[in-house]
Parts: sequence; structure tokens; C-alpha cells
Amino acid sequence: MNLTPVRNKALFTLAGAALAGGFALSANAQTTDQPQGIYSADDILDAEVYLSESPDEQIGEVEDIVFNEAMQVTALVVESGSVLGLGGREIIVEAGQFSLLTETENDDIEHRVMLDATAEELEGYPVYSDDWWADARLRAQETWQQTQEGAQSAWQTTQEGAERAWETTQENAQRAWESARDAVSGND
Repeated sequence: MNLTPVRNKALFTLAGAALAGGFALSANAQTTDQPQGIYSADDILDAEVYLSESPDEQIGEVEDIVFNEAMQVTALVVESGSVLGLGGREIIVEAGQFSLLTETENDDIEHRVMLDATAEELEGYPVYSDDWWADARLRAQETWQQTQEGAQSAWQTTQEGAERAWETTQENAQRAWESARDAVSGND
């Protein structure tokens, strides 16, 4: 497989802020129940992964984090191991299907990823592969194209509306001028 994991330390610093916005966060700390607020991708990589319905049974670890062009987390790659009959594959878990649980004990911070899925649903998650990556890129390009076309259409509609408004304003100004002229001419 020709996939290159995102493990660049400089990128992790930048990605930390993106993680805060991409995760549905919850916190479980000794002194507070507040989210950490900013996260390092390095801390999330290799975090243990659990199903929300079975919080005591680890099903894998975070192998990689997938970002979009805006550096928002779009998915996690979870190495499932051989639990739940998944056969040790890497699966894609999209944003919105997991939450991050942060536990603090004596200045030791541990992150757990909780998947909002059943074991049966997890079997249907896509496998991280070159094919998945190519499909994801194609979907992203199509979405970008649709966004560009929508923006162009909105701009064209706005421009046409502005031109019609200008023409209407000119016509109304011409009528007002003619009415004023006729009123002045009628008073002579």
C-alpha cells in the first residue's frame, strides 16, 4: 500500500487546533469535566479505541488522522486488531461517528476514542486502502467543483440582479425627471 501517514511534527502543531473543532469532545478529569480545548495529533495517534456500547473492550488504536484542505478532521483510521471478527484491518471512522474522552490522573493525560457504533455496524465501515483514498479524493474534488459552480452561479445571479436593479433605478429616475419637467412646464 502506498499511503503516507500524517506524522510530521510541524503538522501536528497546526493540526492540534483542527482536532479541537473536528472531534465531538467530552472530558473526564479528576478536578474538572471541561474539554482540554486543544489537542496534539501526536497524542491522539495510537489512542485506544472502544465502542460506546462496550467501553471496557478495546477494539483497536488510532493509526492515522485524515484532514481536509481546511485542516479539519474528516476521519480517523483505526487499526482494529483481530477483535470482533474484524481480522486486523484498518477501518475509516468518519467525523461525527466518534468522540474523544480525555482522562487526567496525576498530570497524566490519556485519550480514548469512543465509537458511536455497534459491533455489527463496525463491520460495514470502509477499509482504509488505496481504493478508499482514490474514492475520497474524487468525492472531495467533486464537492469542490460543485462549490465552485454554486459560487459562480450565485455570483452570476447577484450580478444579474444588480444589473436589473440599476436598470429599474435608471428607468424610475428618468420617469421622475420627466414628471418633474412636465410639472414645471405645466406651471409656466
